[in-house]
Amino acid sequence: QVQLEESGGGLVQSGGSLRLSCAASANIFSLYAMSWYRQAPGKERELVASITRGDSTNYVDSVKGRFTISRDNAKNMVYLQMNSLKPEDTAVYFCNAKRADIASPVNYWGQGTQVTVSS
Repeated sequence: QVQLEESGGGLVQSGGSLRLSCAASANIFSLYAMSWYRQAPGKERELVASITRGDSTNYVDSVKGRFTISRDNAKNMVYLQMNSLKPEDTAVYFCNAKRADIASPVNYWGQGTQVTVSS
């Protein structure tokens, strides 16, 4: 069982920046692919950014060039640096940890942190 705790959300004006952090309890954190998802009111949860065990990254088109995902395996942390924020980035942001390379793939979620971007 992996516990994930997000922090860093808040209210920011359009064009501003926030840095989300996710602390993981896993002793083998480096073996997990980590992702950030978001869910806006009335919308489905969507994948925002992901980073593999080998540090390959992927982003949804709407945040490319503005958001950066990174990880620190020594601290069991994953981050999402969000720049040039827009009102449409307003959502609850969730941290996700996944392992698909084992007999029983696992998938863990944090509780989420609210990001609100005012226009």
